[in-house]
Amino acid sequence: MKRKRSAGEMIFDNLNTLFMLLVFIIMSYPFIYVLSYSLSDSSMVPTGLIIFPVKFTLNAYKGVMTAPTIANAVLISVLRTILGSILLIFVTAMAGYCLTREDMKGVRFFRKYFVFTMYVSAGLIPNFLVIKAMNLLGSFWVYIIPTAVSVFSMVLIKTFIESIPKSLEESAIIDGANDFHLFWKIIFPVSIPVIAAVTLFSAVGQWNSFIDTQFYNTMNPELYTLQYVLYQTLSAASRVLDPNDFGEMRNITPKSFRMAMTIITVLPIAVVYPILQKYFIGGIMIGSIKG
Repeated sequence: MKRKRSAGEMIFDNLNTLFMLLVFIIMSYPFIYVLSYSLSDSSMVPTGLIIFPVKFTLNAYKGVMTAPTIANAVLISVLRTILGSILLIFVTAMAGYCLTREDMKGVRFFRKYFVFTMYVSAGLIPNFLVIKAMNLLGSFWVYIIPTAVSVFSMVLIKTFIESIPKSLEESAIIDGANDFHLFWKIIFPVSIPVIAAVTLFSAVGQWNSFIDTQFYNTMNPELYTLQYVLYQTLSAASRVLDPNDFGEMRNITPKSFRMAMTIITVLPIAVVYPILQKYFIGGIMIGSIKG
């Protein structure tokens, strides 16, 4: 029998709903404002807050896509996101699987060693010296090689693999599978939820990263990422916008250009998150059950 709710419970639920609605509005309005401004004719936008585009136009986006600096930055960001995520999954997944093998010599030492690196960081200067010693300064591979291993992702994958029934591995071994086939044919397909979660972590990190460009690639504008160009565009101390890049669209203001570029930068992550959400939640929950 369904219990009748009291007046106090109903009031609490209504107030809670209103409060959460207010929080949603406060959090979503900045994005709505940026989107609306980027789709508006900047000469017609009134001072103050706007919710809907004023005199709808795509000139700001056309200006962003026309600028040579932006087009090259998009290419660099896409390449580093794809290649970096693939390499991280390839290395981290195999390392996580190796750490689950109790019969491997020194496995307990390596577990403690990897976890220890999560608590101790070498710092900026030693990292820079290592990058320089590896001849990665001013190269595209400075975005890929240093990010090939993530201990946090390795621990997630290791924990997920440990939750897989051992009978699955034993049956494959009886059928003659070696470690290589056991991992790629059995373990890896079953681990898709945690793999998707780790891929999402890596892709978001690669796409949003700009500090490594500032540290290692400022001398090479051809390797600027989209986030770093956005950082420069939003910085008052730097100017990367050249009116000659926009051709006939001279009516684009720096503010509308920045708004459109911000939307283009955020949009890929906003699209990927809903697609991988079910795998993301499942992988994180299962991967965090054990320590």
